Amino acid sequence: MFLKMKKIKLLLYYLFIYPVYKLKLGAVGSRSRLIRSSIDGHKRIFIGSRVYINSGGWLACMPLTGNTDARLTIGDGTYIGRFCHIYATSKIEIGRKVLIADKVYLSDNLHGHSDIDLPVIDQPVQQTNPVLIGDGAWLGENVCVIGASVGKNSVIGANSVVTKDIPDFCVAVGAPASIIKRYNFETNQWCKTDKQGNFLT
Repeated sequence: MFLKMKKIKLLLYYLFIYPVYKLKLGAVGSRSRLIRSSIDGHKRIFIGSRVYINSGGWLACMPLTGNTDARLTIGDGTYIGRFCHIYATSKIEIGRKVLIADKVYLSDNLHGHSDIDLPVIDQPVQQTNPVLIGDGAWLGENVCVIGASVGKNSVIGANSVVTKDIPDFCVAVGAPASIIKRYNFETNQWCKTDKQGNFLT
């Protein structure tokens, strides 16, 4: 009975909901599913094939800092967990086969706060660097990435805050996140490092 209901829900999704996303978004590939997602800036959002975005998410791409070419891209085969917020004002690019846990926040912008005579809510949004998440990366639960990149097949531990670029094949944790391991291609093992990614002897 459960499997039958699941198949019916899937059929209804592809008959009625998927065509609406296909019409509204900049692009959405085959067999991608967005479960009760809030979306702002539809035409600036491009989703590949076999992408799964779980419930309660918010995807936004709004040119609040003046970039008329603002774009949010999600690569093929990526999974995005529940209640994730992804907000681009210029460029956020998520690679292929990326695993993103629940309640992750990605942003290429932040609120200005330089004027101490104004509430932060009344100050303009400021552009940071693009957010680029490399193919095969894994972002743990409650991770925040703000104006930084995460390299290919890198792992960001739960509750970490990434504000500086993390290279390929690294494990990083903390707030702010720093590297604790890197894959050593000479020994074919994950090895401990200092915060700069240099292997410890």
